Amino acid sequence: MFEVDIRREFSAAHCLRGYRGNCSRLHGHNWEVQAFVRAEELDAIGIAVDFRRLKDELEKILAEFDHTNISELSYFAASNPTSELIAKTIFEKLAAALDDGRVKVDRVRVCESPSSGATYFGAQKRS
Repeated sequence: MFEVDIRREFSAAHCLRGYRGNCSRLHGHNWEVQAFVRAEELDAIGIAVDFRRLKDELEKILAEFDHTNISELSYFAASNPTSELIAKTIFEKLAAALDDGRVKVDRVRVCESPSSGATYFGAQKRS
């Protein structure tokens, strides 16, 4: 099994509806996103997944979040844009773009600060 990962950042605001505390008010973060992709086999030239493709796909997704109020995005109309649910949303979008039978998105980690983050693994079997 091979695993590759990349990190990207974006800046955005959010607020947590129903939260008792200062996170209920609009505030911003410099978010860090780390995406992990696995492959059982390498391709004909020895690559699990092309880093350029992985970067391009993740950057397309993050462009939707960058410099926005995440709370106003349609993905979060019925839920709070917590780190957990942001990680799940990014995971699902990245998996839709990359998973092909050989390559599979394993997990996505979203950090709202250097010391606080959440990881979404999807409904896949962990090895």
